[in-house]
Amino acid sequence: MTSAAKSDSNPVPTAAEADGDDVLLRVENLVKYFPIKGTGLFREKEFVHAVDGVSLTIPRGQTFGIVGETGCGKSTLARCVARLYDVTSGRIVFDGRDITKVSQRSMRPLRREIQMIFQDPIGSLNPRRRVGSIIGDPFAIHGLASGAERKRRVQELMERVGLNPEHYNRFPAEFSGGQRQRIGVARALAFQPKLIICDEPVSALDVSIQAQVINLLADLQAEFGLTYIFIAHDLSVVRHVSKSIAVMYLGKVTEIAPAEDLFTVPRHPYTGALLSAVPVPNPDESDQRKQIILVGDVPSPIAPPSGCRFHPRCPKAAPVCVTDDPPLEPRLGDGPEHPAACHLPMAAGENLADFHPEISKEERVVEVEGSLLPDDAQPADIADALPVRQEGGKP
Repeated sequence: MTSAAKSDSNPVPTAAEADGDDVLLRVENLVKYFPIKGTGLFREKEFVHAVDGVSLTIPRGQTFGIVGETGCGKSTLARCVARLYDVTSGRIVFDGRDITKVSQRSMRPLRREIQMIFQDPIGSLNPRRRVGSIIGDPFAIHGLASGAERKRRVQELMERVGLNPEHYNRFPAEFSGGQRQRIGVARALAFQPKLIICDEPVSALDVSIQAQVINLLADLQAEFGLTYIFIAHDLSVVRHVSKSIAVMYLGKVTEIAPAEDLFTVPRHPYTGALLSAVPVPNPDESDQRKQIILVGDVPSPIAPPSGCRFHPRCPKAAPVCVTDDPPLEPRLGDGPEHPAACHLPMAAGENLADFHPEISKEERVVEVEGSLLPDDAQPADIADALPVRQEGGKP
């Protein structure tokens, strides 16, 4: 059975699901491609593989973290879950209901149960509207409150997130960055949703303000039983707030684990490289640790590498990594077991700085005009891979 078939038939469970926790959201083999408009008349249509076969299970009332470098597909995955983007294939099951293909009209009542907090506290707020109108929009859109009742409920939300209710008529420009993000939290909290997707909610804030917003989110979760999907670049923040964490690279999930297990015994080399970049407050430990510097750049999502997508930059790359796409499944070894998509998973105590790839640069797969060919490909092979050229036309 191929790895793709495994992913289709048996989405990878998290540790929480295995323990029998109540599941709020299940994502099964989710794919999202964005078409690229060709520049030539006869040019083949290409796609950006933003999310490519992601499966997740998120228990009710917990915080699920998603980490990865810029462009790995974190925010696209979040917008697919919120149905802001239509998916290319796969399933999204929210609270027992398949919402993958529901119409916008049918999706409207579910908007009350799935909300988002956006990264930019300035760009996500209309500068020409007053804060009271911004936070009160959900009540007006869904026709649940108006007039004095709407104002009362908005001021209650403002007070609940630490804003002065008397500032109801101020504009967003009159608030600080942290206060603007609290406005976004209040807007998302209007209907006490079951799921809030936090798309890097603290990355644009100062460290002291980050702590205040994180504590606010934790208090709201404890009070209302909220479920969070928390997306961030800062691994320390994700470790602090999340019970389970998924690591993404180039549109795929490379590893899923409970937060402490992921930081204690990472299985995927990409996770190990990410963790090596996290600052350590102890100078003695920082001097002894070797930071992993990955070679090369992230491959193009238009034509991702064959096999394991991390193999062009992996210190442990072997021939099997070039040819076979590793399934996301539990890996045996020292320490806790959790799913990792790697043919050569890391063991406890391994240092990636001590490894060197088993394959040469020439053996790795590279891109040629949107196709994937080895470096030593013959001209005939390259010609076969290129779009068909018509007489007098362009490829």
